Amino acid sequence: MPMSPDYTERLAPVVHRIAGHYGTPFHIYDEKGIRDTCQELKTLFSDLPGFCEYFAVKALPNPEILKIFKDEGFGFDCSSTAELEMARMIGGRGDELMFTSNNTSDEEFRVAAADGGCVLNLDDINLIDKVPEMPDLICFRYNPGNRRTGNDIIGNPMEAKYGVSHDQLEEAYRQAMAKGATRFGLHTMLASNELNYSYMVETAAMLLDRVRALRKTLGITFEFINIGGGMGIPYQPDQEALDIRAMAKEITALFADFQAEEGYMPRFFMESGRFMAGPHGALVTQMINKKETYRTYVGVDACMSALMRPGIYGAYHHITVPAKADAPCDTVVDVVGSLCENNDKFAIQRALPALDEGDLLLIHDTGAHGHAMGFNYNGKMRPKELLLETGGTVRQIRREETFEDYTATLRCDADPYIP
Repeated sequence: MPMSPDYTERLAPVVHRIAGHYGTPFHIYDEKGIRDTCQELKTLFSDLPGFCEYFAVKALPNPEILKIFKDEGFGFDCSSTAELEMARMIGGRGDELMFTSNNTSDEEFRVAAADGGCVLNLDDINLIDKVPEMPDLICFRYNPGNRRTGNDIIGNPMEAKYGVSHDQLEEAYRQAMAKGATRFGLHTMLASNELNYSYMVETAAMLLDRVRALRKTLGITFEFINIGGGMGIPYQPDQEALDIRAMAKEITALFADFQAEEGYMPRFFMESGRFMAGPHGALVTQMINKKETYRTYVGVDACMSALMRPGIYGAYHHITVPAKADAPCDTVVDVVGSLCENNDKFAIQRALPALDEGDLLLIHDTGAHGHAMGFNYNGKMRPKELLLETGGTVRQIRREETFEDYTATLRCDADPYIP
């Protein structure tokens, strides 16, 4: 959602001094907002023993942010060896790590099993024979096919490259059991940025139904179900937020019914990234040019290398101008960067206050899939990251990239191949 009033009240009065100290552009994250969201989630799901949120590392892969989630008692959803290693950097171990990869390599299996292991969540029945040593606890990512629709962003599950099909699921667990697995979990991921809480409730119900069926056919119980991520945030000011309270109440009731019927209750997991961090970040950039041609362009010192969602998805990110918060938004402009690419635009035909060179713009909701999706086309460097701590101190938690970083991989020692 556009920045909360609380975050705005704490950041806006000091953002010009922060920009003067560090220089622009930068992403700045709100520790208090992140912790408040963690506390809310733990409270709402407190009637489900063993509830755990596994923060999706891909959303905001910075160790200082991961430390906050670990301190709040959460785990980490990882989909690559780099994400596993980063979670381990800050002390994540064993069942605190959920590893769900796609087309998993031998090297990824090796890293997953190292250093205390992780919860291995297999994406493909064909991977069972490729696991070097079957762990005691195994999970499968379930793709229900035409038994369940994805949301508008994820699309039709039958067209997705992810997951074990409905017809393969029982056999997958049977094969895992034959290789020594004795503990089980079930996972799915069918939505992205979903604002209808009922969708998430229906996903939990679907997994509980699968657990019931698998217990009857295989005689196994499940330690957990994981509904994946996908809980959305309202990027536009007039959008309704996801009703997390209603979602928690209805999912808790589903689990209570399951326990009454089955005599036990699996743990409930989710792996949100956007919901946990998205609203608690902003990209701060400075206007450096105004161009008047067939429309008015406001040029800023950030570009798609800092936030690519608007360029590749047409995604809306709210923009405010702290120094002109009370001014009328009566000027329609495109807010653009300097990349040699015409979709390098943060906003198209957006009504903003009349802007002058030097004005700071806050681009909201960049706490997830912002810096993490950056790239180096045109040799543009990703910006620094800052953390607004609970006590008001601002700390740099990642420096901006440099030309030396950009050219570091050119220095290589591989022997030449001589035919």
